[in-house]
Parts: sequence; structure tokens; C-alpha cells
Amino acid sequence: MRMRTALFDFDGVIADTEPLYDRYWNEAAERYGLGIPNFADLIKGTILPDLMAKYFGDRSETFRQTVIQECLAFEEQMDFPLVPGVIDFIRLLRDNGVQTGLVTSSEDRKMERAYRLLGIRDLFDTVVTADRITRGKPDPMCYRLAAQDLNEKPANCLVFEDSLNGIRSATDAGSQVVGLSTSNPPEVLKPLTIAVIPDFEGLTIQDFDAWYDQGMIKA
Repeated sequence: MRMRTALFDFDGVIADTEPLYDRYWNEAAERYGLGIPNFADLIKGTILPDLMAKYFGDRSETFRQTVIQECLAFEEQMDFPLVPGVIDFIRLLRDNGVQTGLVTSSEDRKMERAYRLLGIRDLFDTVVTADRITRGKPDPMCYRLAAQDLNEKPANCLVFEDSLNGIRSATDAGSQVVGLSTSNPPEVLKPLTIAVIPDFEGLTIQDFDAWYDQGMIKA
């Protein structure tokens, strides 16, 4: 059996949390006086240290720590509604010999809570969180690290992503991407991906193999 590898983002791919983050960060941007419309759209896939440096670099350390602590408090009580069909799909891949990895901009603190509530940690052969990288999406570091963990080339990994920063991260690493239209409309994702899906309901191993083979041709 040939070895195949699938890498999954978390927010917007496994858990449909992007609407929760949109509301939180747009309200926070107004509260912090950033003056940036649709702030949440700009920062999707961004790790917290990069967000602090780019948008709060001119604020005091005390202010930045307040922003961080408020975000962590939000994440400690947030829900993790699953994207329809995702757990069954990942299990299907694993039953058919596909290596799986989780690649997220979230920190270990949040993800430990998600593992506990969703029972998903055992579904992945490797996990790359914000705590393991120094450069967040759209930098390709996270996807390159996940591929390295699995002794695979990024070009041989099929990535499932929803954000533009995440798609750029994966493609710059050398991977092909299936886009989830949970955060962006399909027409935005289509030019950047090999396929666009609304969720994982009803997907088969044949669907995965077709995308994988298409990705290998393009790689």
C-alpha cells in the first residue's frame, strides 16, 4: 500500500470556530481602538506573538499582556463545534493507511482543552502548534515541520485549510491544498486550491485519492 499523508488545520477545518473568532476579534479591535475594519479577516491563521508584534507593537508591554490574557480567557470558555463529517473522514483516512497530522496556529493550552472535549488527539500521527514554531502562517514553517515529523516531503502531503494565510503557508511549503469554504467563499478559494468543499459530509477514500493524485501531478 502506498504511503499518503493528509495535514489538517484546526480552526475552520476541524472545528467551525471562525465565526466565534470573527466576533471576538472584531469587537476587540474596536475596544482596543485599532481603527481597522474587519480586523478578524486580516489575522486568520496568525499566531498570537506575530499578531502582538504587528498590530500592538507600539503599545506598552502591560497593554499587550492584557490583550493576550483576554484572548486566553476567551479560548478557555469557547465552544468547538465540529465541521460536519470531519471525524469520520479522518478515521476513514487512517483506516486506509493515510498518515494524518494537525497543523494549527493555536497554542498548546487551547489545544489540550480541545483534545479533552473532542477526543481527537489520537486521530493524528503528529501535531504542530504555535508552541513548536517561531514563524506563523503564512510562513511555511509549520507545514514543513509536520512533513518532517512524518518523514515525508511537503509535496507529498495534501493539506486541508480554510484561511488565506493557511493556504499560502501550505502552498509555499510545496503542498497542494483542498480548501474549506468555512471562512471564505468558494470563488475566493478556487484559484488557490485543487478543490473546494463546504465540509466533509459523505466524502470517500476515492475522493481523497483523486485529490491526492491531482496534487502529485501538480507538485
